[in-house]
Order: sequence, then C-alpha cells, then structure tokens
Amino acid sequence: MPRRKRPSARAELKALRRHRVPAWWSDAKLGIFVHWTPASVAGFAPVDSEIGELLAAADPDALAENPYTEWYENSLRFPGSSASRFHRETFGLMPYAELADRYRDGLATWDPDDWARRFAATGARYVVLVTKHHDGFCLWPSDVQNPHRAGWHTGRDVVGELREAVLAAGMRFGVYYSGGLDWTFDDRPIGNLGAMLAAVPRGDYPAYAAAQVRELIGRYRPSVLWNDIAWPAPGPELWPLFADYYRAVPDGVVNDRWMPWSPVMAAARNELVRRAADSLNARATRSAGGIVPPKPPFFDVQTPEYVVFDEVRALPWECVRGMDQSFGYNRASRSEHFLSDDELLDMAADITAKGGNLLLNVGPRGEDAQIPAQQLALLDTLAAWAGVGDGGPGPGAAMFGSRPWVRPTGEGSTRGPGGSDGAVPLRFWARDRSVDVAVLGRVEASLLVPGLGARPTTAACVAEGAHDGEPLRWSGEGTGIRVELPASTDRPVLRLRDVDAVPVG
Repeated sequence: MPRRKRPSARAELKALRRHRVPAWWSDAKLGIFVHWTPASVAGFAPVDSEIGELLAAADPDALAENPYTEWYENSLRFPGSSASRFHRETFGLMPYAELADRYRDGLATWDPDDWARRFAATGARYVVLVTKHHDGFCLWPSDVQNPHRAGWHTGRDVVGELREAVLAAGMRFGVYYSGGLDWTFDDRPIGNLGAMLAAVPRGDYPAYAAAQVRELIGRYRPSVLWNDIAWPAPGPELWPLFADYYRAVPDGVVNDRWMPWSPVMAAARNELVRRAADSLNARATRSAGGIVPPKPPFFDVQTPEYVVFDEVRALPWECVRGMDQSFGYNRASRSEHFLSDDELLDMAADITAKGGNLLLNVGPRGEDAQIPAQQLALLDTLAAWAGVGDGGPGPGAAMFGSRPWVRPTGEGSTRGPGGSDGAVPLRFWARDRSVDVAVLGRVEASLLVPGLGARPTTAACVAEGAHDGEPLRWSGEGTGIRVELPASTDRPVLRLRDVDAVPVG
C-alpha cells in the first residue's frame, strides 16, 4: 500500500495546537525531577552565586562559575574556574569521561523501588528523569550509537527500571532529554547565552537527537516529554515528532524548551551577535527575576526555573528547581544553601494557588546512587504535609486536584486565647463549591479570612490531615469570615463551602 502523505508543516502545527493539557497534569501539583549524571560523581559546583544572577550580569564567561553541578564538564573548559581547581585537586588529570566508569560502578547499590516509594510518599503525581544531559551520557542502553564517543551510556537500563518502579508506586513517568546541547558533538566552552546558542550542534546531530527521542517514546511511553535549551532542527522537522508522540501517548505533556533551530542560532557564532544575545538575555532575566524560557511555536506547559510567578497564569506552568542552588548533587552545599522546611511548604502552597505545579528536583550521588540525607529530610517534610503517611493525608494533600480561585493570596488575622492579634499569609485554591485556605503559619485560636462573604448554606471544616472534615464554628465579620479552631494549629488548610468572593476593604 502507498504510504500516507503527511500534512503540511503549517497544518501539522495547527493540529498540534488543538492539544490540551490533560487533567492528570493539572491535578498533579507536585512532581519529582531527577538529575543524576556522571557529573554527580564529582558532585561539585561553587555555591556563592545563583544561576539567575550570573545570566543577568551579561558577563561573557559567567557560566564558568555555574552553580549547577550537571554543567561540571563545561566548567572544566575554563582553566581558572572553581570546578577546574577542584578537579585538579581531587582527580588530577583524569578526563571527565572516566567519571562515567565510577557512575556505572555506583549503580550496583541503586534501588529504584526505594526511590519510587520515597517519591510517592510526598504525594508527588509524576517523576521526570534526566535520561541524557548536556554531556551526552545516556541512562539507557541506546541502540542509536553516538558517533563521537562509543558506549557513552549505561549498560543497566536505568530509565526502564525507574519507570517500572514509578508506575508500580502509582505515579506517572516522564523523560528529560537535552536536545539543545550535546558536548560529544560540540564541546566549545559556554560562558553565556550567546555561546550556548552557538553550541547547538548541527550536522549529524539533529538526526541523532530525533532518533533517540523517538527511541525513548517507543520504549518507555513517557507521560511527559521534557526537552532542554532548544531543538537542533527547524520546526517543520519537529512537528512530526510531536504528532507521533501524541499518537503514542494521547495524554502526554510537552514542555516549552523546544525552540526550533533557526539561522539566529548559527549567527550566534559571530561575536557581535553573541554579545547582543547576552545583553538581551541579561535584561530579560533581570525583568523576570530568573530564567523564564521564551515561548516556542508549540508547547503545553511553561517551565520557569527557580522562578515563581506573582499571579495566576492563563497558561499551564511548573516551577522547576533544586532543593539547593543546583539540580545535580553538590557536595559543597551547606544547610544555608538548601530550602528550609517552611520555604518548601510555603512554595508548594503558593504555586498551587497560582495554578502551577512544583517540579522539585532530587540530585542523587553518583558514586553510590544514594539520595543525600538533607534531600531526604526535605522529602520527609513534604510527605508529612502533603503525602499519605500512617496517620492519613497531611493538610497539604488538599492541593491535589484543585484549581485557582479568583484571588491567589491574602493575609489573615489570627487571634490567640488571650485576645492578642497577629497576621499570617494565606493562599487560596478552589474545588467544586469550596474554597480552600492554606495558612502559611500557626493559628492560635481563630482566623479571620478576608474577602469572603457568607451564604445561608456556608460551612467550614478542616480540609485534610488528622482532623479531616471536622466541622468548625465560623461567623461573618465585615468583609471576611472568622473561623474558630479548637486548638493551636500549624499550617492548617481550611475548607469553606458555599462562600462568595467580596472586595477586600
């Protein structure tokens, strides 16, 4: 039979734009990202700057001091960098590629089922694994051979094993793939955005990257297809890949880092163009407060990096970030570089109120495939607040399946037993006929929630946790509702049914 003719590129793009983000993703609110590459054997990056600060500075060599450990191989290309000094002191003249041997040895102690149990305990609904980062090392035994570095992959099928463990634990599984950079194809030093654009490989790389992504889709049917940096081929070559992905995974999700190759990327090899790109990027980074990828012609969800939007967004989005200043494991990080328990829980509630998901990264060690203790402690914090423990769901579990309310934030007034008043931040989200109020602090006896009007059918209760569904006394008070709690409560989530939104005075 004759092969069916594909539609034109314009028609294919138009058809792609009819795809809608599936309900499972919008309901999820929390996912786990995993960055675990040969660079995690070294596990080092400087900790005295943040990625947004570096890119906002417009320094042509800013990324020589990249705080992301997964960029370690690139940092080594700057002889005076902190990573280069660390490498000489720790590994001598050993090339980066030999870290992969130690990484493979560390897989002997890897337990994917234990990881999946820990991730599921937090309440996370999906896990996205970095299957190939910029160093080009693949975490599955790919049949697509790297023409520049033979055997540059694991023998053990890390992707497949983690997928099976994640699905068995009741979560969805997604894959990250670095389509925009592969240092086995182009190893020029990358100091800033202009050099990054210039380093997007061409030649035989676009076909290689497309073949590997198709292999990942065919083997693992990922619920999330998460690319990074850009895509090395023009849009008309990319749209068929998306169309085939959705045929294989109709309820799949594509992120926003698929900007197709264009002559602008090639022009970035000119020094003047690079400088202009660096300047524009610096201004954009300062304006956004961090990294917000530009919108490509097609995507499902935005992925701001270490950035939380200030308001409810019309477009689906997820905040992607590490627990410290890096995605990959950084042995240089100290306690002050990590999120505190309060910061993590406040962030999860805040992102939910604004209609986003939190894709929180875990960076295991490369030498023994273990998740470091400080990261495990933060996973436990999430599990106690939003997960399902021995005592049932924590109060934060109310965020799952919610949607934004008419206003995401507010400030409540607490009243203690002695009559003293205090202020506490609030975050709101909605479901069915109810408004949930996440309290980012402690309520001593009662809480006045502003901006709510009562109806004859209004009712109040605890949304989740040990007192799930327990009715609470309430009263209308001006342009708000005061809810009485039976005892001092830390970070409760209250559910108010049949209320109206009213102007805050």
